[in-house]
Amino acid sequence: MKLKKLLAVGLATVMSASMLVGCSSNQKSDASKNAGKEKVFKIAMVTDTGGVNDESFNQSAWSGLEKIKAEYGEDKVQVKYLESKQDADYVPNVETLYDEGSDLIIGVGFKLADAIGEAAKNYPEQQFALIDAAYPEQPKNVTSLLFEDNVSSYLTGLIAGKMTETNKVGFIGGMKGEVIDRFDYGFRAGVEASNPEAEVLVQYANSFTDQAQGKSIANQMHKNEADIIFSAAGACGIGAIEAAKENGKKAIGVDQDQNKLAPENIITSAMKNIDVAVFNLTKTMIDGKYEGGKVVVNTLEMGGVGIAPTSDKNVPPDVLEYVQAEAEKIKAGDIKVPQNEKEYKELKK
Repeated sequence: MKLKKLLAVGLATVMSASMLVGCSSNQKSDASKNAGKEKVFKIAMVTDTGGVNDESFNQSAWSGLEKIKAEYGEDKVQVKYLESKQDADYVPNVETLYDEGSDLIIGVGFKLADAIGEAAKNYPEQQFALIDAAYPEQPKNVTSLLFEDNVSSYLTGLIAGKMTETNKVGFIGGMKGEVIDRFDYGFRAGVEASNPEAEVLVQYANSFTDQAQGKSIANQMHKNEADIIFSAAGACGIGAIEAAKENGKKAIGVDQDQNKLAPENIITSAMKNIDVAVFNLTKTMIDGKYEGGKVVVNTLEMGGVGIAPTSDKNVPPDVLEYVQAEAEKIKAGDIKVPQNEKEYKELKK
């Protein structure tokens, strides 16, 4: 009996040791498998109410994420977007992307500043980015991407001032605020610099989505003899472009090169290279060089803003040469472009 018991205990011990070895071997195997796998980054963005197909800044931001996916492949980075149909969607959309384990959540547009700011407080380990807005005290986990919109708008204003045949041009803004002020007063200053005799008609649509409103404002400006209209109003500006096509007038696009929407009518666009800024930011994260809490201003000198490459289709060569010369003066600091009404008035003194 004792011999049988000893044999049984010995057998059990051997089996247990064998199982432990097997378990340990499996754990090592699993660990080595996981160690061999590269991290898959999840980058996501929340649009404002203009939607991802606004032919403007939301679409440009998404283009940046599509480019990063093409650069690294889906095995390295996954990208997605959530559209906001109304302002109330911003917070839940950000929460959804956080719950999905996104490595970086990008809010597209200054209207998402509150939602991103609140989420940054609630989730200090999560990284966020915000386009077109910064904070008085920048959170350490939020990177803000700003642009010299006033400068790109100034350059298009130079073109409008040189090309107008009626000495009347128009500006349609989406909503009053710091960002659209840069477009507005930069454009006004550019027109005045190239053609002091020209008048700039200005009206706000109070919307970034109402294309019918944009078209209505443009039609009225055309009736008031404005022959070139610049719209900084998101998808609302598409309506103004439609009016230009129907009325045989000229238009200036915004954010992206919008010439494809009306090749004979859109003479230039105030380029805001959001796609490049988003690509560069996400690239730093994937390459392990990301630093949160920064405010990055994308300037004319670094290629963050400018005029559309298709400008040479409808803008005379001598005008483009003039604009290029003025751009060099801006880079050199010889021309100060206003960002708001106060600076614009000071410039006129």
